[in-house]
Amino acid sequence: MIHNRDELKECRQKAKADMETAACRILVCSGTGCIATGSEKIYNRFLKLANITPGVSVIFAPHDEDTHIGLKKTGCQGFCELGPLVRITKNDETVQYVKVQLDDCQELFERAVLGDEVVERLLYRKEKKVYRHPKEIPFIAKQTRIVLENCGRFDAESIDEYMASGGFSALEKVMFEMTSEEVIEEIDKSGLRGRGGGGFPTGRKWKQVAHQKEKVRYVVCNGDEGDPGAFMDGSVMEGDPYKLLEGMMIAGYAVGAANGYIYVRAEYPMSVSRLRHAIAEMENRNLLGDNILGTDFCFHMHINRGAGAFVCGEGSALTASIEGKRGMPRVKPPRTVEKGLWEKPTVLNNVETFANVPKIILQGADWYRSIGTAGSPGTKTFSLTGAIENTGLIEVPMGSTLREIIYDIGGGLKEGSQFKAVQIGGPSGGCLTEKHLDEPLDFDSVKKFDAIVGSGGMVVMDQHTCMVEVARFFMSFTQRESCGKCVPCREGTKRMLEILEKIVEGRGEEEDLDRLEELAAMIRSMALCGLGKSAPLPVISTLKLFRNEYLEHINEHKCAAKVCQAMRKYVINPEFCKGCSKCAKNCPVGAISGKVKYPFHIDPNICIKCGACKENCAFNAIYIEE
Repeated sequence: MIHNRDELKECRQKAKADMETAACRILVCSGTGCIATGSEKIYNRFLKLANITPGVSVIFAPHDEDTHIGLKKTGCQGFCELGPLVRITKNDETVQYVKVQLDDCQELFERAVLGDEVVERLLYRKEKKVYRHPKEIPFIAKQTRIVLENCGRFDAESIDEYMASGGFSALEKVMFEMTSEEVIEEIDKSGLRGRGGGGFPTGRKWKQVAHQKEKVRYVVCNGDEGDPGAFMDGSVMEGDPYKLLEGMMIAGYAVGAANGYIYVRAEYPMSVSRLRHAIAEMENRNLLGDNILGTDFCFHMHINRGAGAFVCGEGSALTASIEGKRGMPRVKPPRTVEKGLWEKPTVLNNVETFANVPKIILQGADWYRSIGTAGSPGTKTFSLTGAIENTGLIEVPMGSTLREIIYDIGGGLKEGSQFKAVQIGGPSGGCLTEKHLDEPLDFDSVKKFDAIVGSGGMVVMDQHTCMVEVARFFMSFTQRESCGKCVPCREGTKRMLEILEKIVEGRGEEEDLDRLEELAAMIRSMALCGLGKSAPLPVISTLKLFRNEYLEHINEHKCAAKVCQAMRKYVINPEFCKGCSKCAKNCPVGAISGKVKYPFHIDPNICIKCGACKENCAFNAIYIEE
């Protein structure tokens, strides 16, 4: 129990001293990505090797009289492509190991933990160069980490380690050195904009809530993150939950709110678990609840789990869901700052926005404005996925270019493929192409290209991607997730999807492109909420940038990327075919005929283009005709 400011400082100093007690620290990445590839087993193996009793002596456990070993589960270390990831810190040096397997633990423990060696075969290699320290790896070295600063550095669940790294210093500062007006002014001056996709100035939003006549106010965190391919907010909640909670508490102090709600998507069970643990730890230390640190400031935290509805990422639908109602957007005004949760003034920001707040309070608005662009200060997290060498979680200054992200950080496209486009902003976003590689990425710049930064999902695509199918995929997602409240979104997206499906099936007409554009314009102008208004963006941007692909599908019944199943034509190369008849035996519709030991033939009029023949051919004799 921490009763006042002095005791908080003492706890922070003690936690820091405890961290320094460990002569060696083993940091096992326990983000969702690494857990999926076996990091839990690796952690348990190190437990046995270090003679550590789980739940009793995991923190700075003595292995022998001279060596103290700290074994930690960290948040996402970022380099998801190369997991499971393990960092070993010893003698003031941190070494990054990649693709660590269960069989590697014994060698790592004996050579790197008990000894002073580096196991080079488990280090990251790129173009014959070997990297030891995480900050030397280009993927990490070229990032600027503010929100993700602590992810991968210490135990994500340990309140002591968070305090040892300076945690709750910002909360302490606002409670004992700043008025609520000064806090809001500092956030407003920093230029921090909402990182959930809208980019609305955070300080202005807080100011609007603070000026409401109604004195009962709420702070709500949007952790729904439903975009396909996005995992930034989830990684922050898993890897640094205390920073999020501290940011929300500062917001509560600033606007006079006594309750905070975190709305987490159902598919994030680890985020929920770690947040609950963090809240319980803070309550036990008197850092949450009534009369925090002996002051009049009271703040209580609550967690609500979403049921998987994409539309609940929209502010008014989210607050309705917390209230136990069906998650559906409502007409605005009034806006959330006026009537939000239970019709009370509400600060609603996403995870990344709140996670920026403690650093801004500690280092000042001018420092924050020195990063990024004039109109979009600070950094942005992105989940980098798709046809790229280094997939993972990144954080870069606003205004960074696609070229820097894809080639300098991402390592370029896989297997030397040709860059074609990047889908940015998820199903509500648009495409950027090669001509946009050197354009700055910030809230305002990308709007010129019918795209949005959005929450930060970034899917890189190469020449093997069909852009018509990309548009169909995102429209299918949006149509399926429509809440159905307004006709433009409910019916308009359905009609657009039907046209796109017609085109990828080879039944399209040129007039369909005009219909798509008309429907897109109608939905953008008439849909009730922001999600509905942005639903046509993937179609608008692909039509504008890749119209030739649409026309190719319609006029030539051809998909150059060989993705659209209805337009594939499977052919047997007689020079390679051995006449084994395996393809004919596996054809579900009997479209393949021939004589054993002689080349076989596929009847295109019968073939359903399932690809079973190609999958079962042992001689690579079957191909898709250009």
